[in-house]
Amino acid sequence: MAGPALFLGDDTAYVALVRPQLDPADPDLVQAAREAGVSPEEFAGPGNVWTLLTEHDGEGDGFELPGLRDTEADGFAEQLQAAVAAAGPFTVEAGDVLALDGAPADGGWAFTARVTPPEGHDGGPWTLATGPVATADLLADLADFRRALA
Repeated sequence: MAGPALFLGDDTAYVALVRPQLDPADPDLVQAAREAGVSPEEFAGPGNVWTLLTEHDGEGDGFELPGLRDTEADGFAEQLQAAVAAAGPFTVEAGDVLALDGAPADGGWAFTARVTPPEGHDGGPWTLATGPVATADLLADLADFRRALA
């Protein structure tokens, strides 16, 4: 799976903003498409729908954000870069679905994400906390994410 992705956290607790892009030539995708009775291109889809994913204490969740545009995802990343550069606690929001509180922690940043799924999602709002992410790694990930959107 390719496409722009921004992961905030670690393997056990994270929030991620991703726009998956499946490769119609991938052998596993070709097989899945064959089993579904559709072409690989149809099975892969347009690759332009953003998704918000979370993981905490072994529990994962996520939902599509069909109205989110690349410019809005870039705006979120830009706000996050500026907040990290300011070096103090902050809150950055991604529409109505994500409020991200950041605070300096152990030479990096720890995040508390307040997630509110859109209407029609089975679950209700939830909060998750991540461990620290090194500042240099975070800034590099943000720069890579923004370059992928350019």
